[in-house]
Amino acid sequence: MHDRARPVIGLCAANEPARWSFWHQEAAVIAETYLRAVRIGGGLPIALVPEELGASDTEALLDRVDGLLLIGGADVDPSTYGAERSHRTERTVPMRDRFEVALVRGALERDLPVLGICRGIQVMNVAAGGTLHQHLLDAGFAEHRPAPGRLDDVTQHEIEIEPDTHVARAAGALRETVNSHHHQGVDVVGEGARVTARAVPDGAIEALEWPDRRYAVGVQWHPEAMELSRTVAQFVDAAVPASV
Repeated sequence: MHDRARPVIGLCAANEPARWSFWHQEAAVIAETYLRAVRIGGGLPIALVPEELGASDTEALLDRVDGLLLIGGADVDPSTYGAERSHRTERTVPMRDRFEVALVRGALERDLPVLGICRGIQVMNVAAGGTLHQHLLDAGFAEHRPAPGRLDDVTQHEIEIEPDTHVARAAGALRETVNSHHHQGVDVVGEGARVTARAVPDGAIEALEWPDRRYAVGVQWHPEAMELSRTVAQFVDAAVPASV
């Protein structure tokens, strides 16, 4: 039994081919690592399945959650931020992009807590009018996907964090070791966002925050896979309804 009602955290599922039992077909999936991190942080996770949304659909979904969590996955399609597709851009799911961008814009408008992880920070930036580097190596940055399919110690690097930020409070320091599994990254920063962490030594943007919102944070690393539950728990705490 829980002493208080757990905040309901809506996690945007990924559209991916999946295999279970005798089946291998397209599915809406969320890795258990994200679900477990939300539970450990004190939240009640529910899946938000990507689909085409009207304005009333967006409001109806957001009415049912206390916080919005964006997970990793496929590249954000360049058409989402008005760019031509580079040959470096990999698989995209434009319908998922539209679904998540609509939810982020709605959440920011109503000041609903939002946490974006990996692809999630990129979606948040695009939703705020920003753009992305389609391939970090081509933009002069270091390799940020050193071991595809892994998030363990071989993927780790350091970041420098700005003081007096959500990220700094979650880390308890201004320097942190995080993991890395992305080849795209934030380029032009979206409206209202502040860069709150950068990679060492190449300066790639690793975290964004919207200071005029109660809690709107995007991180380029995967805290759910590093037992850095402070980041997810901080977000879940911010999503606790004021009346609780």
